Amino acid sequence: MKIARIAATSVHVPMKIALVGAERQTAMSACLVEIETDTGIVGHGFSAITDEDVVTRAVEAIAGPAILGEDPLAHERVWDKLYWEMMPRGQTGYAAHALAAVDVALWDIKGKALGQPVWRLLGGARGRVPVYVTFGFDFFDRDQLAEAAKLWVSRGFTRLKMTVGHNGLRRRNERPLMDLIREDEARVRSVRDAVGHEIEIFVDANCSLDLYHAQKLAEMIKPYRISFFEEPLTQNDAAQMAVLRRQVGIPLACGQNEGLMFRFRDLLMREAIDYAQPNVVISGGFTQCLKIAGLAAAFNIPIANGGAWQYHNMHLQAGVTNGSLVEIHYLAEELYRRIYDGLPTAEAGWLTLPEEPGLGFAPRAGAVKEFAKTTFC
Repeated sequence: MKIARIAATSVHVPMKIALVGAERQTAMSACLVEIETDTGIVGHGFSAITDEDVVTRAVEAIAGPAILGEDPLAHERVWDKLYWEMMPRGQTGYAAHALAAVDVALWDIKGKALGQPVWRLLGGARGRVPVYVTFGFDFFDRDQLAEAAKLWVSRGFTRLKMTVGHNGLRRRNERPLMDLIREDEARVRSVRDAVGHEIEIFVDANCSLDLYHAQKLAEMIKPYRISFFEEPLTQNDAAQMAVLRRQVGIPLACGQNEGLMFRFRDLLMREAIDYAQPNVVISGGFTQCLKIAGLAAAFNIPIANGGAWQYHNMHLQAGVTNGSLVEIHYLAEELYRRIYDGLPTAEAGWLTLPEEPGLGFAPRAGAVKEFAKTTFC
C-alpha cells in the first residue's frame, strides 16, 4: 500500500454566538487534509489555531510531494522524513501543524486498514474519557458569565473552563495589567458563586501573562478552588513555570501549542507542570504525542487535552493510561458539527469513544465545499 494522493483545504466557518443575552459574530478556521492510498483507503487530517492558509500551502507544496509513494502505515519513517524536510533545525510553528495534519490522516488510514479505531491502536486504555467544557469567553460580562456557567451545569457538565488574562501582555499599552487581573478575580468569583463548590473550575490565560501578574492572579483566585491554571505564562517559559508552580500551589498545565517533544522534556525536568497538554493536531500528530505521553508517564504526570479539537484528541486520551481530560470547546464544537459526520456526543460529563475503524468520523463533502476558501490572502 502506498500514498497516492494528498490534498489540503482551508476552511472558514462563520458562526453567531447567542447565549445568555450575549451575541457575537465570529468564525473559526482550519486546514483539512485528505490522503488516499493506491488501494482506495482515504484518511482525514486536521490542524488549526495558526493561519490555516499557510498550513494548507505547506502541506500542498512541501509535505505532500515529499511523501507520495511512501507506505502510509510507516508512521515513524514518514514523520522523520517530514521533520527533516520541514524543520531540520528544530523549528516548530506552521511546519509542526502541517506535519500534525498529515500524521493524523495517516493514523486514520491505519485504523481503516486494520479495522480498528485509532484509540485502540494507541493502546486502548479506556473506552470513554471525562470532559470539561470551555465556556467562559471574554465577550461575556460578569453576569452573563455566571449565567453561562449555570447553563452548562444544567446540561450535565461538572467541569468548566474560562479564559483569563485576555491578551494582557499584548494589550499592556492599552490598560494596566493589574486592572485585568482584578477583573479576572471578580469573574472567577462570579462563576464560583453561580455554580457552588462541587463544580470544578479551570482557568486558561493563553500564554498572556508575565510571571509577576500570573503569580498575583493565582494568589487571588486560589480560594475559589481552581483545578488547574492553563498556560499562565508567555512562551510557556519552563523556568518561570517551575517558579510559579512552587509559589502558588495551584496545578499548572500547558503544551497545547508546542511542536516538538523537547519542550515537554524541559517542562517535566524542571518540575514545571502538573498536566502535560500535547495536542494531536498541533504537536506533531499521534506519532509524536504518543511519545510525549510516554515521557510524561515516566514522571508520573498525566496528559490532558488543551487547545480544543476534542474529537481528534479524545483518541489519545483514551489510548494511553495517563490520559485524562478532553476539552469540549464551545466554538470548536460549532466548527466540528458544521463539517463532520459521525461525531459522538458528551453525556453526563463523558465522551464514549467510537468503535468504527480510524477516527470514526469524517468530513461531509458538501460541508467542505461550502466552507472552503477559494482564494488565499
